Amino acid sequence: MKRVYELDVYKLAESLSDMIWHDFDKWNKKVQYTVGYQIIRSSDSIAANIAEGYGRYTPADRKKFYLYSRGSLEETKTWLRKLIRRNVLSESTAKEYKTIIDKLGPKLNAFINSTKA
Repeated sequence: MKRVYELDVYKLAESLSDMIWHDFDKWNKKVQYTVGYQIIRSSDSIAANIAEGYGRYTPADRKKFYLYSRGSLEETKTWLRKLIRRNVLSESTAKEYKTIIDKLGPKLNAFINSTKA
């Protein structure tokens, strides 16, 4: 069995949260205090819930945490849309986020569906 950090879905979640972590320092204080801390927490939660679920014993328990992870992904996407709408993220940066999310979403759904509950 693979270790959680070897899974593609986990690696993508980590890439997304690391990108957000590094971009946070470029934002002004207003953005950091309103959207910034929220998006860091929600994006970190994606990989954290995958890891927590991966360590659980029963398939039903694992799946519950993977579903939490999907909720955190949706929350992260909401914050990213706000950052784009409020002209905090450049078009090129927004495209980088979209590239990761377009891979992560389907992989996370497939991962959830492959977990027999």
